[in-house]
Formats: sequence, C-alpha cells, structure tokens
Amino acid sequence: MKKLLSLLCVLSLSAALLAGCSTAGDAGTSETPGSSSTPSEVTEPGSSQETVDSLDVNVMALKGPTAMGMVKMMADSEPVEEFTDQLKEEYENVVSSGNIYHFTITSATDEVSAALAQGTTDIAAVPANLASVLYNNTEGGVQVLAINTLGVLYIVESGDTVHSVEALRGKTIYASGKGNTPEAALNYVLTQNGIDPSTDVTIEWKSEQAECLSALMAEENAIAMLPQPFVTTAQAQSENLRVALDLTEEWDALQADSETPSTLVTGVVVARTAFAEEHPEVVSAFLDRYQESVDYVNSNVEEAAQLVGQYEIVTAEVAQKALPECNIVFIEGDEMKEKLSGYLSVLFEQNPQSVGGALPDDAFYFSR
Repeated sequence: MKKLLSLLCVLSLSAALLAGCSTAGDAGTSETPGSSSTPSEVTEPGSSQETVDSLDVNVMALKGPTAMGMVKMMADSEPVEEFTDQLKEEYENVVSSGNIYHFTITSATDEVSAALAQGTTDIAAVPANLASVLYNNTEGGVQVLAINTLGVLYIVESGDTVHSVEALRGKTIYASGKGNTPEAALNYVLTQNGIDPSTDVTIEWKSEQAECLSALMAEENAIAMLPQPFVTTAQAQSENLRVALDLTEEWDALQADSETPSTLVTGVVVARTAFAEEHPEVVSAFLDRYQESVDYVNSNVEEAAQLVGQYEIVTAEVAQKALPECNIVFIEGDEMKEKLSGYLSVLFEQNPQSVGGALPDDAFYFSR
C-alpha cells in the first residue's frame, strides 16, 4: 500500500507539472451528479502559491452506444481502488487532476431531459432529435457539441417472415424510444416505402429495450426494432433471433438519389448553453477527453468491452461482439453541423414536432 501511495504521489506531481497553470486540464471520479457545477482549486504538489482551477462537471448518458463510447474516460476518472482486480493493473497509473467528472448512466430519456432543464447536469448524451426538441423547448438552453453515434437501429424477428420493408405491412413491431430518434427513423423508413405507421402497422411502444427483448422471447414470429448493443444481447439469449433489416441501409437507400443526402444520426452529446458559455475551456477539455475515449473504444475492443461490463451497461461478452456494430463516432465542427442539420431537415419535412416544431438555428451548433 505504501508503495502504491508513493507511486500515486509521484504520478500526481508529474501530471500537475504537465498541466501547468491551464484551466482546461481534467479528470475526476465517477459519481451520481449532485448540485450544479462548482469550481475548486487544486494546489500543485511542491508549490504553496500556484493553483489550478478545476470544476465539478456532471455528465449523463443513456445505456447503450452513447455510454459505451465514454467508458475509457469514465475509467480514467475513477479512483484505482474502485476497479476490479482484472482492470486495476492496467489503470493503476491513472491520476486525477483538474476538472472532476461525475458520470450517471440511466435508461430513462426523460431523466436526462429533466436534468438538463433543471441544471443538475451540465453535459449529456441524448438522441439526436431530442437535442433539437430541447433546444426549441428551452429557447436555446442547450447546444450540441458532437455527434457520438450514427445508425444502430435494426429490425429483429424470432421468425423468418421479414426480408423487406414492405413485409412489415400488417405486422406488430415492438419498439422503445417513442418521441425520439428510433420513432423518427422508423416512421421515415416506413412512410417513404408507402407504409402508414399509424394504420398499416401496429407499433407497440415499450418504456425500455428490456421489454422489447421479453416480447421477442415470449412470442413466436415476434418483431422488434432494437439498437445495438441490445441486438447482440437478444441474439445471445436466443439463437433463433435474426436481423431482418438494417435501418441505416434502408435510410441510405432512400437518400441515394437526393441532391443533399442525409445521414442517419442516432446520438449526440449536448451541453447546457449557460455552462458552455461560462466555461468554454472546460467544454473543450471535455471534448478532447471524449474523443480520446471514443478512439480507444474503437481501437481496443476487448479492453473496452471489459470496461463496458465494469459499468454494467451490458455484459463484457455482449459488448465485445456488439462494439464493432455500434457505429460509435466523434464528429464535431462543420462536419457535425452538415450531418446533423441534414438529418434534422429530413425529420422536419416528415413531422415538424419530431424536432421541436422548428429547425434549430446556427446557435444550436457549438464550435471551438
């Protein structure tokens, strides 16, 4: 223990020297968000005068690809003692300095929306269309920082009846995500193929993906719309389940002849506008760390899967199979604006309320 403490002290000194007097250095602990962000001062070892400003930053993510892309960042923010023996050796050199992140992972979209509106979280990963809805409903109260997930939606069935979108006509589809990207994407694909979502199919909306999985397991020839990694979870539970349709492929096919083809964007990360305006350097530091985390997850699937299991998003075994299919990305700046605005425009043409009644203006898109 003394040796470990000594090592941590040495590493802390090194990290502090590298951070210098920057206000954008960051790390922290994984905790449930409490009150709004508060600044604190970290005194550098060996100096009684120089300090580094730090900030408690509350971050929320939904269970699934958006949270999976954050796991390396979450791991780097954890005290060593909180890791399993399997992970402790790899991360025992992680040192916390600068901004302190408090992560919360939830399966309830409403919980994230409420936290953003009430100011109890600063940054959150949300469905792409929900970001636009929140922007409109809060009169510009959130800004989108980056795209973190592209298309991950699939039609899965326990039979062998669906081989085209047309084959969904007259069927019942179990789904979760009403009012968000899953509903918008499904409605678009159905409508553009001549199927009225309100009369030509029956969509039974569930509160969580687990309920869709239960329906798939319980009924013969059941059909559900699922995102990754829940597709892999379902197939791990029953080898009879098959992926019938990839909604990203169906979306792309519909956009092939468009002069300005759009991309199916599943998830984004947003910040409260007030927080981003008051602490732009903190937001920038977060984005740097987040990009590093996404790159790590995509490049180190086996190790990242262990972390996904560590945070109980899905099991490590499922994560290892699902991660390559999760379309986890980090896209910011002009490319983010082009892809996201194109996607939101398609949704707006189909149903203005799916994006909050109006397309967001330029202030919606954060840039650094």
